[in-house]
Amino acid sequence: MRSATVKRKTKETDIEVAVNLDGTGVVNIATGIGFFDHMLDLLARHSRIDMTVKAVGDLHIDFHHTTEDVGIALGQAVRQALGDMAGITRYASIHMPMDETLTRVVIDVSGRPMLVFRTTFARDKIGEFDTELVREWFNAFAMNAGITLHVETLYGENAHHIAESCFKGLARALRAALAIDPRNQGEVPSTKGQLGG
Repeated sequence: MRSATVKRKTKETDIEVAVNLDGTGVVNIATGIGFFDHMLDLLARHSRIDMTVKAVGDLHIDFHHTTEDVGIALGQAVRQALGDMAGITRYASIHMPMDETLTRVVIDVSGRPMLVFRTTFARDKIGEFDTELVREWFNAFAMNAGITLHVETLYGENAHHIAESCFKGLARALRAALAIDPRNQGEVPSTKGQLGG
């Protein structure tokens, strides 16, 4: 079973994350940030990754530290659960519609972290959640999961729809890229014989 648990405690946050990459999308999310919980719930359910996220952070300051640190811990958990990445499909490309919005998410589970994020929001906030934190989360996740991730919203107007299309797009890309390819079982999908170096 490809699973991992990560605990991360700083002066700003106390976080525990658990993932099972071969799950069914069972979720137990509690960060204290309603909109963020909603996005993580979407991520788990549409990727089919079982996911537990428990976070206590300095929300009296703002949501930045909690959002970023959950991205760090969740990325680390996914990376650990992948092990040597033998047998994975590795690549995926998804176009995710959400009403008037369309976002393209392309992923390479390569062990080499990179984020290209070409998404803008017309509003600064979705409820109390700063829209700039969407990119912060994606960056923290990609860097710590060791994935190359391109996210580009091709068009859209509603800030909630734009954020949701990004998270759902990532979910479906992860679902495809992390899947075991039966023609590649036991082999690392790289001409180098290894990923991440």
